[in-house]
Amino acid sequence: MLEAFLRAGIWMPNSCNQGTCGTCKLQVVCGEVDHGDSPLETLTAEERAAGLALACQARPLAETEVALRGSEPGRTTHVLRDLTATVVGVEEIARDTRRILLGLEEPLAFSAGQYVELLVPGTTERRPYSLANTAEEDKVLELHVRRVPGGVASEWLFGPVAVGDRVEVRGPLGDFHAPDADEDQGEPMVLIGGGTGLAPLLGIARTALARHPERTVVLYHGVRVEADLYDTDRLEELAAGHPGFSFVTVLSREAVRGHRHGYAPDAFVEDIAGARGWSGWLCGPPPMVEAGVKAFKRRRMAPRLIHREKFTAADAPAP
Repeated sequence: MLEAFLRAGIWMPNSCNQGTCGTCKLQVVCGEVDHGDSPLETLTAEERAAGLALACQARPLAETEVALRGSEPGRTTHVLRDLTATVVGVEEIARDTRRILLGLEEPLAFSAGQYVELLVPGTTERRPYSLANTAEEDKVLELHVRRVPGGVASEWLFGPVAVGDRVEVRGPLGDFHAPDADEDQGEPMVLIGGGTGLAPLLGIARTALARHPERTVVLYHGVRVEADLYDTDRLEELAAGHPGFSFVTVLSREAVRGHRHGYAPDAFVEDIAGARGWSGWLCGPPPMVEAGVKAFKRRRMAPRLIHREKFTAADAPAP
């Protein structure tokens, strides 16, 4: 059902699209649905009996009417599309991390921070990757890919993938994205990314600064060791052009001069005495995101201004 709504250009909340986050949970008003692969951890037996369903997993078995539990009338969305892209760049940017550039024959409308799914060649498996682009960079999609040992997508993206290959792409997806321009108030922002969780934050930060060049934007990039860091030159260039922008690199597994040691959410708490009126953006592994939410609330950030995207493991081992 989720895919049908998005392809029709009708907004419906969505995040993981794998049945694990529960973001797209809705109420079946009348009719009957097949819950498909909806996990009991996300949609309990009691919720099913009460008529709830996960839109990303459920299929209607008859004429069905549904209602969102938290409706937002008039909210706009980008139409979900299927495209064929061409690999135009493959670059090693950090330890077990690659930048993949995909050229499109026609632009893809999206909001900075959203993601696309790639169909792994020779399989029926799709894998989500956040876009590092701004909405204006709509002809060449930039993905940051972390190697997952034995993963179906990793075996391909760190193996035979090559410039000139054709790739099936579906998107855009996800509710983690920069606000529309008319809703952007120019408030101070803090962004915390773990590993390749930096990707969507780059698009969001650059979009925010293009709209309000003087705004305060602080970005924390947390990784395990220095070899995992990347795009620091890009962040330095952004800082040089915007006096209100700064970034902090944080290493959890080693102490190296020039970088903070520990965890990014803790570094934020140490640096910012109060974040009332700020917006917060978190992307990365679930433990980091959860710690970031607590850190933001500790500094009095309003819950409605906290945005999060958890990277959950979806890559199954290759046969």
